[in-house]
Amino acid sequence: MKVAKRIVNLPPYLFVDILKKAAEKRAKGEEVISFAIGDPDLPTPSHIIDRLCREAQNPENHRYPESAGLPELHKAIAEWYKTRFDVILDPDTEVLPIIGAKEGIAHITFCFIDPGDVALVPDPGYPVYSIGTMLAGGESYYMPLREKNGFLPDLNSIPGDILKKAKLMWLNYPNMPTGAVADTSFYRKVVELAGKYSIPVCHDTPYTEVAYDNYQAMSFMQVDGAREVGVEFHSFSKTYNMTGWRIGMVVGNAEMIKALRTLKSNMDSGIPQAIQYAAIEALRGPQDCIEEHNYIYQRRRDLVVEMLNDIGIEAKPPKATLYVWAKVPEGYTSAEFAEDLLEQVGVLVTPGTGFGPSGEGYVRLSLTIPDAGLVKGLSKMAGWRDQKTKFKAKRT
Repeated sequence: MKVAKRIVNLPPYLFVDILKKAAEKRAKGEEVISFAIGDPDLPTPSHIIDRLCREAQNPENHRYPESAGLPELHKAIAEWYKTRFDVILDPDTEVLPIIGAKEGIAHITFCFIDPGDVALVPDPGYPVYSIGTMLAGGESYYMPLREKNGFLPDLNSIPGDILKKAKLMWLNYPNMPTGAVADTSFYRKVVELAGKYSIPVCHDTPYTEVAYDNYQAMSFMQVDGAREVGVEFHSFSKTYNMTGWRIGMVVGNAEMIKALRTLKSNMDSGIPQAIQYAAIEALRGPQDCIEEHNYIYQRRRDLVVEMLNDIGIEAKPPKATLYVWAKVPEGYTSAEFAEDLLEQVGVLVTPGTGFGPSGEGYVRLSLTIPDAGLVKGLSKMAGWRDQKTKFKAKRT
């Protein structure tokens, strides 16, 4: 059987490969503590679950849903954006529920990338930006995110010929994996560049509500002109601990929303209605759960950063996201360090190069494991450091 080239050329998805390595060690009876995946260990708030249970009992919700989503969910999303960001959206034309942000991110690429077109992709970044581009027949131009620039892309360094060929730009702040944040000044430059070269912008922002030290992340849609050039993806996964529910949203430019809506009407049958009603409950119900979750994540963040620095691994506390972006010890590549940790002490971290070449020199640690596992994993990393110190002492 001949498989299409697009599948043959498709690299293994980063986290599938990581989880496979962990499973292999566990199959041998070895303990593995994983900091690799950003999947919240805290439960979905009970009022959201209760709404799902009630709606699941209604036979009307057992039928095919509308592919574009319930009108009431459109309204709830628009209301949430107004309350949270003071952004007014037309719920009919500027809002679209999606089957998780990942689905929308992958599909919107097909709306704007033809074979040979270029997408501007952050490096390091979420792998789906470049994978979606490849599946659509396009090419990714990687915008390096450097620490010296606050992990923001240097827009002035993008060659003119690339900008003329670019048909999509991806941005993601608060940023995964670096934890960096962006401000109005940066977004204004993005709007100016996108307008000048007619480049649609996709801002992926699932972490605005996972923030620390009283920091409040902004929306790209708050910037003048943003709606004329782009859309913004958001997710229920990290805000309300609903990763397994598979529901998200995209808002902004009506033309871009219409294109994605048209594609999705031919590609999927929408989000189960009971889950849509639960999402409405999440948006309109009590929001104190967010602060409660962030209190726990901030405590974990502080612990991880402190213990990493104590064992000689440089890390700074991020203002937002569920991750700590840490520098690997001298003498290691990202992959070598991650592999050594797994093999020597059974601790799994994500190598920075899994998110792109510019992730070299870093590893990502997730804050989504219970406190006991967190402390145990960091203690194992301290043990790894002690082993290496003793080995070096013997050699000298």
